Amino acid sequence: MEGARPEPTPEPVPGPSAEAARPADPAPLGVTRTPTGVADIDAWLDRLADADHLAASGHLEVYEDVHRGLRDALTALDRRPGPPAPAPPAAP
Repeated sequence: MEGARPEPTPEPVPGPSAEAARPADPAPLGVTRTPTGVADIDAWLDRLADADHLAASGHLEVYEDVHRGLRDALTALDRRPGPPAPAPPAAP
């Protein structure tokens, strides 16, 4: 067409800089925890803080370790002897 204007070419959109594309450094989540009063359990829960200083790829190892420790602590409760069973009723 005569006198038609050429289509404007879009301006290139700048991509993220190398610095912006880099993942952020690990940082604590700031989740507070109330101690249970049971030293073994509190130690396992304190271990979760180790994940604060790891990249996400290292979290699974910490979580599995804590899960295993807490599961073992619960299993140990089942192994403790409880009070003696009540005596059977006396025969008439």
